This record gives sequence, structure tokens and C-alpha cells, in this order.
Amino acid sequence: MALHLQREIESLKRKILKLSAYVEESIEAAVIAIENKDDELARKVIESDKSIDAFEIEVEEDCLKTLALHQPVATDLRFIIAVLKINNDLERIGDLAVNIAERSLSINKSFVFSGSLISMMEKVLAMLKKCLDALVKLDLNLAISVCASDDEIDNLYRELFDKIKKGIKDEPHKLEDYLHIISIARHLERVADHATNISEDIVYMIEGKIMRHHGEDFKKN
Repeated sequence: MALHLQREIESLKRKILKLSAYVEESIEAAVIAIENKDDELARKVIESDKSIDAFEIEVEEDCLKTLALHQPVATDLRFIIAVLKINNDLERIGDLAVNIAERSLSINKSFVFSGSLISMMEKVLAMLKKCLDALVKLDLNLAISVCASDDEIDNLYRELFDKIKKGIKDEPHKLEDYLHIISIARHLERVADHATNISEDIVYMIEGKIMRHHGEDFKKN
């Protein structure tokens, strides 16, 4: 029984890492589609969502099957619970990539993006990459550092929101484009939130401690 359980655990590890790679590629492509105003790439991101959804369901079913058949305890149980939660956050990031790609298709080709949006996109991608590296390596300190960087993304979002409000006031004829930019920024901010959730689950997976609402305590240790 123990050998079969370990095989299932290893299979889950491979699958959650594979899903994380798919999702990272999707969000990166969505950002590139915005920067390059690449409609074809944006449509590919939208089309790829079905594959991510199907894979997410497969991982969830494997987790539930393993729980039912093997009734794991201690570290193995903690791992499967964390994978279930991470799986859901990865799927949501995939959905946000689609939302970003859809918005990119609606923005006027002549619209000039602000440096703030580009900076936010780059920082969110870096945060997500660090989060997924922490998952691959099961690196506690790296996961905690991801959680600490969420405030920076929130500040960038507020800064960009203020600039967009001024842009709407100065260029009311570009209102629709600015509204799309607000939406993209909000989706990026949500990607950062999900990356934080994943990092908190990595901490739980490794330490068996729930980091949510106690992030400052972990940062001090």
C-alpha cells in the first residue's frame, strides 16, 4: 500500500509541475500579446484554456482518488491537500491569462501603453516565476519571499489606477482603451494574489503551518 501511495504522490508531483508550466507559458504569452499587440498570439492563449481546464480536472480527480484509495496521513495528506489548492489557483491564473488576452484584442492598435503597465506586467511575471520555482524546488524561503512581494504589486496597481484616471480626464476620446487597461491591471493584480496563495500552500506543504493571516510572523523568523 505504501509503495502504491508513493507512486501516486510522485505522479501528482509531475502533473502539478506540468500544469504550472502550462499556466506560466499562458500568462507570459498573454503579456507578450499586449506588449506586441499580437492578435494571433492572444487568440492562441484563449484557445489553450481548454487544455489547462482539462488538465486541472485530471489533477483534481487524481487527488481525490488517492485520498479515497490510500487514506494518506501526516506529510502525504498535507501534500495532497496543498496540491488540490494549488491546482485550483493555477487554473484561475490560466483564466486570467485568457481575460488579459481578450482585452488585448480590444485595445486600439495606436494606443500607447504607459511604462507603469509594462513595469507591472514584468513584476507580476517575475513573481509568478519565483512562486513556481519555489514549487519545483519546495523552497520555503523562496515561497515566503513571494508572499512578501505582493504588497509591491498592490502599490503598482494603485499607482497605475491613478495614472489611468488622469489619462481619462486628459484624453476622454480614449476612454474605452483606458478601461481595458484598468481591467488588464486588475487581472494582473489577481495573478499576483493567486501566486501568493500558491506560495502560502507551499509553506503549508513544507512546514505544516498555515501562513494565511500570519505572514508577518513568518517574515520575522
